[in-house]
Amino acid sequence: MVKIVTDSVSDLPNEVAKELDIAVIPLYVHFGSEEYKDGVDLSTEEFYHKLEAGSILPTTSTPPSGLFAEFFDSLAEETDEIMGIFVAKKLSATYSSALKGVEMMKRKCRVELIDSTLAIMAEGFLVIEAAKRALNGATLKELTDMISSTVSRIHVRITLDTLKYLEMGGRIGKAQALLGSLLKMNPIIGVQNGDVLPFGRVRSREKANEWLYNFASSFQKIEALAIEYGTSSVEAKALAGYLIDWFGVSQK
Repeated sequence: MVKIVTDSVSDLPNEVAKELDIAVIPLYVHFGSEEYKDGVDLSTEEFYHKLEAGSILPTTSTPPSGLFAEFFDSLAEETDEIMGIFVAKKLSATYSSALKGVEMMKRKCRVELIDSTLAIMAEGFLVIEAAKRALNGATLKELTDMISSTVSRIHVRITLDTLKYLEMGGRIGKAQALLGSLLKMNPIIGVQNGDVLPFGRVRSREKANEWLYNFASSFQKIEALAIEYGTSSVEAKALAGYLIDWFGVSQK
């Protein structure tokens, strides 16, 4: 059976990763001299608390290639086929580090690495679908074909109070076009083909959430939908409630 591997940027809930036998490699988060494993030593809530309360801008780093090699070698003890699905290589060096890790492996194993061209749960949905199919006996070729045909059907939209942290972190991409005219405005951005793209701007958080609702509800049919949040669970739960009512589905 093909073993599925991803990185912590996919934001997979621990229970989902465990249920679908997905191996998750954490990236590293740095606040000055302090180093944390994403999702292991530092939760999302703790990250945003430190971001808001502190004066040090966090940075991230990918696991070294040697660690990937060790990780893949350990998995090769239980399988002879591995598929790694990682955050967009335009946004992170994770994919490149994993590629070098494959070259450093000591055990013989077929390893297929995929640049998802996505991030967060957009990447996560791709990983989940691959894991479900792998558990049902899909081959590496079948999984690769599925991913190629599925990526374009996955959409991610994000609203933020500020683009400051994306700009300072060097990951603002083509959303740079929104800078300089955002006084009292909430930007709407997305990730597509590995790029951070601008999709609009509105004048309040309320309008931003309304924009997200209108975008999601514009689809006649959806297979899965995730709502992620940084600091405001109240807004996220309200949006989820509206969309559950609209689509007439249950919440997981």
